[in-house]
Amino acid sequence: ANVRLFPETSRIIRDAGVPAVEIFFASMLPRSDIKMHSDFTNFVLTSHLALDIPDSGEGKCRISVGDEMREWINGEVTLFDTSIMHDAVNESDKTRYILMFRVWHPDLTAVEREALQFIFDSLQLPELVSSDPGKRFIAEERLKILREFPKLKVKGFAAGKNMKKGKRKGTRRMRK
Repeated sequence: ANVRLFPETSRIIRDAGVPAVEIFFASMLPRSDIKMHSDFTNFVLTSHLALDIPDSGEGKCRISVGDEMREWINGEVTLFDTSIMHDAVNESDKTRYILMFRVWHPDLTAVEREALQFIFDSLQLPELVSSDPGKRFIAEERLKILREFPKLKVKGFAAGKNMKKGKRKGTRRMRK
């Protein structure tokens, strides 16, 4: 869904070749916190790109990892290991927005990344480990489709001149 909502951002990330496990926008409501926790996962690192930080630089929006505290600053990137205990706080009166990247740990080998990705894929598509070759083939084809970057039109309306208003307000139908 984010690819369709944010095509330029998605294209830039894809073209940059970020070794991402997942990338998404994250918000944190005003006057809220995320309690101290660990993700128990050290094969990925987490990175935050601060997009819209209320009171940026005033210490109201911050994250603690282990015994280190950092505040989010608009436009800055933070990288950390979520297997280490961490928490976050937004003491401002506005919502905080970041772009979160979960990236493969750089110490992993290509074989280790492929094995972990296969585990993730198999959880999403259990047929990948089916003893039935037909089911396995279909799952592999579905996985290819899931991984394909959508072909998007970013300029104007896709149907353009071929559309005209229908009888009901707000509806459109194709011209013949």
